[in-house]
Amino acid sequence: MKIAPVADIKARFSKFLEECEKSPVVITKNGRAVAVLLAVRDDDDLERLVLAHTPRFRELVEAAARRIAEGKGVRHDEFWEGLDSTEDSTP
Repeated sequence: MKIAPVADIKARFSKFLEECEKSPVVITKNGRAVAVLLAVRDDDDLERLVLAHTPRFRELVEAAARRIAEGKGVRHDEFWEGLDSTEDSTP
């Protein structure tokens, strides 16, 4: 992992884009980390990254985890059985 000040990033952005293909590049400002350059290899990488940093999505996942912990979740086999039964009733 590389660490570079924002001035270096601005001056040699293309170089750091290549570097982030190998490992993340931490960008600093006044000696403090402020951002990270990460390579995106495909659409799935991009989707995971965006979702991981979307507050509403995280809230939904946390709420689902709480419901499961409280015993209010749906078992895996029940979910798929329910899905199959809705497909059977589709006109």
